[in-house]
Order: sequence, then C-alpha cells, then structure tokens
Amino acid sequence: MNIKPLADRVLIEPTAAEEVTMGGIIIPDSAKEKPLKGTIVAVGNGTKDEEMILKEGDTVLYGKYAGTELELEGKKYLIMRQSDVLAVIG
Repeated sequence: MNIKPLADRVLIEPTAAEEVTMGGIIIPDSAKEKPLKGTIVAVGNGTKDEEMILKEGDTVLYGKYAGTELELEGKKYLIMRQSDVLAVIG
C-alpha cells in the first residue's frame, strides 16, 4: 500500500467487530457496533505546531464518529487527525 498521510493525520486499520458474544450468541451484521479500536498503519510528519507522537503499529482508541472511512485493496481503513485519537493501548 502506498498511502502517506499528510501533516497530523494517521491511517488506521480498524479491528474486526466481534462476531460472537462471550455467551456464544452470534451477532448479525446489522447489529454489530462500529469498532472503536484499531492499529495505525501509516502516519504523517506532524505540523510545526503539533509533533507526531503516534507511530506505526500503535493500537489506539478513537471516537465513534471520528475520521473518514476509505477502502483500498479490499480492506477498510480510517484516516483521521492525531487529535481525534483518544488513547494508545499497551
């Protein structure tokens, strides 16, 4: 993949929504919640006012309506500003 986000933007691959609950109930596609966690696959260079603190490979949490969805090579991604990322996990 040849996408390089600009400025303070990051490209995130969302984790897959859960298919089965802990009790074993299968969740249909229409009832699945949008995942709020993902892995960063590309980062921009930051801006002169805001340095890029996130890096490729970080697992992050983001807001429910954050970012713009796009699909490349059959995979879904989100692109958003670094400030839309709420936390780094791990």
